[in-house]
Parts: sequence; C-alpha cells; structure tokens
Amino acid sequence: MISGLPSKSMNKIYYSGIGSRETPEKVLIAMTGIATFAWMNGLILRSGGAEGADSAFELGVFDDRDKEIYLPWKGYNNNKSTNFETSKEDFDIASIYHPRWNKLSTAAKNLHARNVQIIMGRSNNTILSKFVVCWTKDGAFSRKTRTKETGGTGLAIALADAQGIPIFNLYYEQSYRRIYETIEGIRDERLS
Repeated sequence: MISGLPSKSMNKIYYSGIGSRETPEKVLIAMTGIATFAWMNGLILRSGGAEGADSAFELGVFDDRDKEIYLPWKGYNNNKSTNFETSKEDFDIASIYHPRWNKLSTAAKNLHARNVQIIMGRSNNTILSKFVVCWTKDGAFSRKTRTKETGGTGLAIALADAQGIPIFNLYYEQSYRRIYETIEGIRDERLS
C-alpha cells in the first residue's frame, strides 16, 4: 500500500472502464494510466475483458482482487476471470436498454447482459459504479447522445445515464482532467 492512500479495506468504490475495440492507441495508453491512478487510490475496476479499451483498463490494475472482469461466457477473449455467469435479471435489464433486443443472437445478448454487470455488479450487488470511463467513435455520454457508432458500449452508457452515473468519454479532451479530479475527490473524501 502506498503511504497516504486509502486502504482497500474501506468501503469499496467501483468504477467502470469500457469502450470500443477500435479505441486509438494513445487513448488506450491513457486508459491504462487512469486505471493505475484509480487503483492506487483504492478504486475497484469493473470491465468486460474485450480487446481494446477493456484490456487497456485491466492492464492498469496490478492486483486481481481490485478488478471485477465480467465475461459473457467462460474463456471469452482468453480471459481467466471467473465472472462469466449472468442472471435473468441482467438479461431483463439489458432488454430495456437495447433498441432491438429481440433481433439479437444469443451471443450478443450475453455480451449485453455482461454490460449490465459492468455497471451494476452482480445481480445481488446493490453497489453501482461511481462513474464510467470510456471511448466511443461518436463521443456518446448519455442515452440521448448514443448513435449506431457507439457500438456495444452504448447499452452500458444508456444504463449508467439512467442510473445518474457520470460518464467520462475520452473522445473529449476535458474528460481527462475531470476523471483525475473525480478520483482525487473520492480519495480526499475517504481520507477526511
């Protein structure tokens, strides 16, 4: 533990690190740095094990106990996470936020149900993520701003927005400063 930083044994605070598989390299590097800064300040990562953004966030957390990686099925993307079981409730919630749920394949539904867990944790967990960090091609940051270009990240953004969870899309330069300020604010609040 780095001196002066909050203990991991304090109340757990989660954040979600997600985004496009096509996230630009410079943003992926920033995501790893953000994840490390959040980890050093006692936050727990929730992500989904996909290539691109998810993997970049996961690289920044150096203790497996400080990340929850939710997979749509066992062995997804060769990830070793054991969080690959979704509940009926996860599917029910996902169906609310996907505009064409009934047209999706079973695999796509599993991917989206996993997005519910990335924001809300397991269905028996009532601790929502405190904020979302992401990158999408269109810069989506709410239900109203998501487009077809938002991709699969759109469901997580819509769910987070509906829950009042702040969304920091790294498509926008000002998001970087706001993320670090948010993490520092959480740290300071825990230390006071």
